[in-house]
Amino acid sequence: MSNEPVIRKLTAILYADVAGYSRMTGEDEVGTHRQLSTGLDLISGRIKDSGGRVVHYAGDAVLGEFQSVVAAVETAVAVQAALSDRFADKPKDRRLQFRIGVNLGEVIVDRDDIYGDGVNVAARLESLADPSGVCVSGAVFEQVNGKLDIGFEDMGDQEVKNIAAPVRAYRIVTGHSMLTDAPPLQDKPSIAVLPFDNMSGDPEQEYFSDGITEDIITALSRSPWLFVIARNSTFTYKDQRVDVKQVAGELGVRYVLEGSVRKSGERVRVTAQLIDGATGGHVWAEKYDGKLEDVFDLQDLITQNVVASLHTQITIAEGDLAERTPQRENKIWDLTARGWKLFYELNPDSLKEAKGLLEKAIELDPSSCQATWLLSGVLSHEKKLGYAEDPDAAVKRALELAKRAVALDDGNEYAHWNLGSNYNDNREHGRAISEHNRAIEINPNCSLARGSLGTSLSYAGDPDESIRNNEIAIRSNPRDITIFFRYIGIARAHYVAGRYDEAVDWATRTITNKPDYFLGHLILAASLAKLDRLDEARAAVAEYLKYFPNASVTDALKEPYKDETINESLMAGLRRAGMPE
Repeated sequence: MSNEPVIRKLTAILYADVAGYSRMTGEDEVGTHRQLSTGLDLISGRIKDSGGRVVHYAGDAVLGEFQSVVAAVETAVAVQAALSDRFADKPKDRRLQFRIGVNLGEVIVDRDDIYGDGVNVAARLESLADPSGVCVSGAVFEQVNGKLDIGFEDMGDQEVKNIAAPVRAYRIVTGHSMLTDAPPLQDKPSIAVLPFDNMSGDPEQEYFSDGITEDIITALSRSPWLFVIARNSTFTYKDQRVDVKQVAGELGVRYVLEGSVRKSGERVRVTAQLIDGATGGHVWAEKYDGKLEDVFDLQDLITQNVVASLHTQITIAEGDLAERTPQRENKIWDLTARGWKLFYELNPDSLKEAKGLLEKAIELDPSSCQATWLLSGVLSHEKKLGYAEDPDAAVKRALELAKRAVALDDGNEYAHWNLGSNYNDNREHGRAISEHNRAIEINPNCSLARGSLGTSLSYAGDPDESIRNNEIAIRSNPRDITIFFRYIGIARAHYVAGRYDEAVDWATRTITNKPDYFLGHLILAASLAKLDRLDEARAAVAEYLKYFPNASVTDALKEPYKDETINESLMAGLRRAGMPE
């Protein structure tokens, strides 16, 4: 028998298991068993009806296989809908809920059973799924995306036990599985940071995973706009397999951050994922790699990156949530959250709409620091992006609001960040640098303040320090949707330093990220002219004029450089590139 060849095949694997089965059995053994029998019969029938095969049962789990990946996914979605309908009359805490994982992989066939990583990955995907949810692998997603009337949420690469390589996972979103009633909003976004899992297999590395968790909690707690659950509460979940939605409910938070740490030799990988506690959906996920040569520096870097990215992602998610709850539109926080999201979109219509919402918020509560500085920021960015109908009036009112916001709350890092940016617009470079440093002092993880400090330093004539600070901002928040400001900051600094080749590279990167950002085109055109690449410079001006057809050299550039000759140099370059007077 040992010499017989091993039979392998590629197949679609469905693995279903009951969420919380042990708890339910302990509370009601007979009732839970009856529900389980009904559930397994329903799943088995659906598998067979769809042309699949039930491979085996294992306690509260069932393993099935299909020749068709589409059929496997259709069956998984149909099963969850049918189970939900079948047990709808049960109380929520006594309702049987399956998790389902679907994978496409090679398996070993032996005695009508299947074995191997293909099966193991399906089981791991099941554990990543929400109760009554379906999670599929990247291989499955590639085969079925666009072929079925369902949506997918990318959960990123997942580190799972006993699987060497990370597994790309996607959560299936259907009308059946999406939350229809959003939970009541609190006064500000709330988050719990669960203890990061130590997946190194080395108990001595526990200190590192715990340290990462504690640092993130501490850093998030510095933000006045976040409600953060204390360490003593979240660490009660350590070493437990938890249902994130249940944790969110128990702790009364909107978001849960969880992650893992894996050490191999002198290298370490940290993964983090932000989860919406109401829906169980993944808002954001990222991984960080580094060396353990200096564990504390690595710990600080990872914390900085996670926290900076979280600020952006939570801001966007909260804006989305506020938009889905129009019945609450008169609440100050909802108006401000929607204004935040529209601010981040940075186009003429979104900024105009944001102004209306924030004006209303301030009318309802003149003491709102956040609404005040945010309205100031919207006005100043209308000017920065070339959208303001009256740039001088926008700059004047933006500065007045910025000063008022700091007076309302001197401990708000965003108020100081915004005031610094407004001081730049008014050519008060020393004050701008001071305010940005104050914002970083309040919250060292505020990537907006770090990047804007880079802008201030460039205007003040320190291009190398400007680049350094912009690079820190990019590294700490690489998915920032306003990252083009960091790119143009580096382009501007290289231009100030006379490094025109580098300015061309970074201006091009800026335009790629935001094609309608006027300054990207202008610095690109002026830099190309400095390099005598006049055909390319003229093409850059032509592209700019597509967005701003009535622009002229004298209107195009009014950047607040301390050294006036920088603007003169830029305008001379634009003239060479064919910009109209």
